[in-house]
Amino acid sequence: MKRGGIMLKLSEMREKEIININNGERMGFVDDFEINLEKGHVEALIISEGGKILGLFGKNSETIIRWSDIVRIGTDTILVDYKGDV
Repeated sequence: MKRGGIMLKLSEMREKEIININNGERMGFVDDFEINLEKGHVEALIISEGGKILGLFGKNSETIIRWSDIVRIGTDTILVDYKGDV
């Protein structure tokens, strides 16, 4: 994945904490990616929000952050301009 001329592995993205610049909320870490195979790029980051026990029981909700909402990818964090589901 390339952003601003810098190569970044998807596995490295999963280690970075996502922070919303609108309210300072720590949203969590990347659990998955939405990839457009036809265009060959990442469309969105997906954060899974707990609720399941051993991955089996309970609700599992997701927050989807579009690639265009990413403001900056830093060493330890990903800053996003996330306003919720619009």
